Amino acid sequence: MSTETFYEVMRRQGISRRSFLKFCSLTAASLGLAPTMAPQIAHAMETKPRTPVIWLHGLECTCCSESFIRSAHPLAKDVVLSMLSLDYDDTLMAAAGHQAEAIIDEIKKKYKGNYILAVEGNPPLNEDGMFCIHGGRPFVEVLKETAADAKAIISWGACASWGCVQAAKPNPTRATPVHKVITDKPIIKVPGCPPIAEVMTAVVTYMLTFDRIPELDRQGRPKMFYGQRIHDKCYRRPHFDAGQFVEEWDDEAARKGYCLYKMGCKGPTTYNACSTVRWNGGVSFPIQSGHGCIGCSEEGFWDKGGFYNRVTDIKQFGVESNADKVGGTIAGIAGAAVVAHAAVSALTKARGGKEDQNKGGK
Repeated sequence: MSTETFYEVMRRQGISRRSFLKFCSLTAASLGLAPTMAPQIAHAMETKPRTPVIWLHGLECTCCSESFIRSAHPLAKDVVLSMLSLDYDDTLMAAAGHQAEAIIDEIKKKYKGNYILAVEGNPPLNEDGMFCIHGGRPFVEVLKETAADAKAIISWGACASWGCVQAAKPNPTRATPVHKVITDKPIIKVPGCPPIAEVMTAVVTYMLTFDRIPELDRQGRPKMFYGQRIHDKCYRRPHFDAGQFVEEWDDEAARKGYCLYKMGCKGPTTYNACSTVRWNGGVSFPIQSGHGCIGCSEEGFWDKGGFYNRVTDIKQFGVESNADKVGGTIAGIAGAAVVAHAAVSALTKARGGKEDQNKGGK
């Protein structure tokens, strides 16, 4: 019933011990862990069997899979072929039809309670789930049956985590997030449309290494990647603080790289790692490419005012735009202080004069 360990697979592929340890160090860095954690990762990969995974697809566009296979740290091929035992994924697997569906039953029986269920997309509930058919059956039925014996569930992307565009108003199919259908299993939400490739592989690596789910925020997302707003680490943040904004697409401010908040950027209200991990192997992210964040990792982002409308009214200090106002305020405070000082001085002198008169009279 056991499968090969990650290290056994790598050795069989001709990978040296030195390269294996280097891989563990790079993996620790991708997880945001200290270098001292590399030996612990190595030990886990040497001793623990690869984790069996069933990857299901509901209502979605496959952008999560497209993102996943482009991971660079670690490479998706290392995750799929070595770290995981990806036994079922109808998008990536060679088998099809009845042969493919038989694999699900085999995994459920052989690894009962020990496999991970990864879900890309969501189940529609209207018309008894007939808006999404999987192997001739409503996807919601397959989802429930497969989740019953799973160790944990990973909800890939905005579709599985929040419902995404399928669940946007008026939601005619009643597309429903995974956590509202499966309520008795630990669920790790990795939202985004799609999620960052390295975030996806890092979550899997963490679960394999430490044999537990990562620490989650109150919405069920891994804190290591969803613990800060994009706004907090955005390289355009100084322009926001200075009140320097793009007012129209391709205006002079846009050419200077000013803040995109007025153009609808949702960075101040979106929690994700885009501004730190970035995309395409760390090359760029939407804001760096000149387009504001659309908030795709947040719940109901399709229904929150559109891509180009601000959803908050954040009051920035605005050094540049408010310099005169700030200067005037400071001058006013200084003037009031001078007046107050003069009044106190006059009062003190008056009191001093009276005291001298009294002394002279005695």
